[in-house]
Amino acid sequence: MKGPIDASRFGPWAVVTGASSGIGREIARGAAASGLNVALVARRVARLDELGRELATRFGVSYRAVQADLSVPEGVAAVLEATSALDVGLFVGNAGFANPGELWRLERGELLRAVHLKIDANLMLVHHFAPALVARGRGGILLTSSIGGLNGVPYVSNTAALEAYVLTLGEGLHVELARHGVRVTTLMPGPTLTESMAKMGVEPAQMPVKPMSAERVALEGLRALQANRATHIAGRLNRIMSRLMPRSLATRLTGAMIGKAFAKPGLAASAPARLPEARRATVQNLQAPPTADTVRSDQS
Repeated sequence: MKGPIDASRFGPWAVVTGASSGIGREIARGAAASGLNVALVARRVARLDELGRELATRFGVSYRAVQADLSVPEGVAAVLEATSALDVGLFVGNAGFANPGELWRLERGELLRAVHLKIDANLMLVHHFAPALVARGRGGILLTSSIGGLNGVPYVSNTAALEAYVLTLGEGLHVELARHGVRVTTLMPGPTLTESMAKMGVEPAQMPVKPMSAERVALEGLRALQANRATHIAGRLNRIMSRLMPRSLATRLTGAMIGKAFAKPGLAASAPARLPEARRATVQNLQAPPTADTVRSDQS
């Protein structure tokens, strides 16, 4: 099986954050199928070991399972230490999680953990791996944002704002690093069948666009990196809608859809009862044994 990316350009090692489930797990599979060894980063180390063994058996690659919670400062240090001896040709910043609900009702600490995960951790890891990529004159960075980063999204306002940061960071780096032979692509999934969608309380059957599989999204992202695209919106229909729909309309429509699950009595009579439940699910996820799970994507 020929993988979606060129191992001679992006190997020998790929570091993938949020690798225990969803899009991150499938990106790791795609990298391994291409012949890259993989350093798998997340909180749930048992899942990483399971995935690593599968990839080693199936594709003959090496793996490292790196237990790290990137929503706290110590997490980045753990990744740097675990990968210090590896020749890393590809960094994938995929970890993330949602802050669903009305922002003013949410725990401030929970919001700040999301900020550290999507902004601080991505910035520090990109800043760490980029010099070696520049020195070797090849390699790549794949960042997972979201189409939610293209406009404000009510009831996940903090999450959408963080995805916007990742998008603009990637767009700038695509130009900055191009002259050094380093490719940078920002992947923007739309609705995707992951653990995070279930945590958001959104029913796939009720969505205006059929959610994509994590495998399909990951494959499109890796192919976009191989093609050296600055950004890539996963899914043809998502790409069409993002071009045609005004930002203000996109904000209102997503707010109406998500509001049915979170916090606005006018949109759904059950919202007040469901908000605390959604918040508890998010907090329990953050306190769960080591790994990382996202919104679209997952701190998996």
